[in-house]
Amino acid sequence: MDSDPPTLHITVCTRDGRPARAPGLARWLVATAPARARGTVAIVLVGDAAMRRLNREWRLVDRPTDVLSFPSGEDGPRVRGQVRHLGDIVIATGVARRQAVRGGHAYATELKVLALHGLLHLLGHDHETDDGQMRRAEARLRRKGGLPAGLIERESRA
Repeated sequence: MDSDPPTLHITVCTRDGRPARAPGLARWLVATAPARARGTVAIVLVGDAAMRRLNREWRLVDRPTDVLSFPSGEDGPRVRGQVRHLGDIVIATGVARRQAVRGGHAYATELKVLALHGLLHLLGHDHETDDGQMRRAEARLRRKGGLPAGLIERESRA
């Protein structure tokens, strides 16, 4: 009997596709993700200059940001056994390190905060237009994953 593929498979890599050093991040996100998160996700760790270029190109904002999500757009019917690619989450490592210092927590914790936020965007959430649905989902999942605060909660306090 064939075993079912994992509902969510996450790879963490650098911009050039090499494995990135983020111990436990993929495993944590798989364990914390909502049950409806099924498919593959790439988390790409980049420097601030690369993130600035992406932010300028995709959002017309000429500065680095902490996290960007790029949904794959694969919404059509699936062939049995085919794994859907949900999209890519890009995290700026310099911004993440600075935010971790400001927040008084580890860099690894900040990567989790940003990865969770990015995953929710890949799943169709938009905190700018959804009347708090993403904020509530992020709060529930960050508690499940043992995080002190989610990105939306933290930014609303600032």
